Amino acid sequence: MKKKILLINRQAPYGKSTAREAIDVALAASVYDQNISILFMDDGVFQLLKDQKSQDIDQKNIASILQALTLYGIENIYAHKESIDMRALNINELIIDDVKMLDNKAVGQLLNQQDQLLSF
Repeated sequence: MKKKILLINRQAPYGKSTAREAIDVALAASVYDQNISILFMDDGVFQLLKDQKSQDIDQKNIASILQALTLYGIENIYAHKESIDMRALNINELIIDDVKMLDNKAVGQLLNQQDQLLSF
């Protein structure tokens, strides 16, 4: 039976392994034909930025992996609008063109629609 699983990414892309682990979980779950959605909020929205210079800190760039999510059948990719706004980011700066922006109310509705929530 297909489950609706939402991964909530709240951590900045570098400095900890949390962001990379969330992506790995998403890719692994997609192999088992689950309905995977990803929500980027708080500092997790920084994972979505284009032109990340991760090589400057000897880290592998995760933005390129995020672009491949749709190839794995992960098409429900969301960003928390208030988190984007609080960090003075612009939607044109994001690596994923069709990321869906959600306000607080829409995030609450999304959470209620899921069978499983995984927060990173």
